Amino acid sequence: MASEPDDHAIGRSRGGLTTKIHLAVDSSFQVLATAVTAGQQGDAPLFTELMNRIRVPRPGGGRPRTRPAHVLADRAYSSREIREYLRRRNIPNTIPEKRDQAGHRLRRGSSGGRPPAFDREKYKARHKVENRIGLLKQARGVATRYD
Repeated sequence: MASEPDDHAIGRSRGGLTTKIHLAVDSSFQVLATAVTAGQQGDAPLFTELMNRIRVPRPGGGRPRTRPAHVLADRAYSSREIREYLRRRNIPNTIPEKRDQAGHRLRRGSSGGRPPAFDREKYKARHKVENRIGLLKQARGVATRYD
């Protein structure tokens, strides 16, 4: 059986042949950037590419905004590289720490460092991304991979 070309973004995962949709969404449900990958690929490696695709036009004209005011992401995006990227670009973030990362940090004792800041109230706004993905999956063209 021939394998699927990379640009088709269809790959194997637990559910069979699947596709992942990666979105950057603002607080008013507007999609800022998208990427589609094969189902078996991880979420974190695509984070910086997705962030670099963000272009928000300014109301009065001029160069578009490329840096969000705040990033909310789930545990899949909790990695040292992503946190360093956000810190380098001076972007505040709310990303929960993975349990195994917390365990590794605690096991190292005082040299493990402090846990990353996490605002539980701010994180509740992340449902907007999940809602937007739900709306997209209701579209027949997306659900059946025509588009």
